[in-house]
Amino acid sequence: MNENNNRKQNKGGRTPKNNPSIHRHVFRLTEEENAKLLLLFEASGMVNKAKFIISVLFGREIKTVKIDKAMLDFYMRLTSFHSQFRSIGVNYNQVVKLLYRNFSEKKAAAYLYKLEKQTAEMAVLCQKTIQLTEEFEANHLKKQC
Repeated sequence: MNENNNRKQNKGGRTPKNNPSIHRHVFRLTEEENAKLLLLFEASGMVNKAKFIISVLFGREIKTVKIDKAMLDFYMRLTSFHSQFRSIGVNYNQVVKLLYRNFSEKKAAAYLYKLEKQTAEMAVLCQKTIQLTEEFEANHLKKQC
């Protein structure tokens, strides 16, 4: 019986916090103030509104995450275009190999001439894409930094 009494009994439940938040404060906001608070809260990226308010009150650094939908869309389209451009390059190499393998030198050279014209047009298009990308970076990305 002594052995059972010397052991600590597990009472169950959650272990108590070292420094629990027990003080509560209530304040009221107008519609405009509430809208501002909610905008700041959403921009901060924090999950808990109470922790956000505490960080604002005590001057902790607030992180603001701004997601530009236009920039995200541009990036996704540019990535898609880049992958298509790479696949065209792979197909180009395969076509050249097949031309020399299946056709005579003269006929393969004629087809390669046509392919070369299309490649020159694609190179011009690529240069325009690079120029548009640089303009976009200069106008939109540099301002945000």
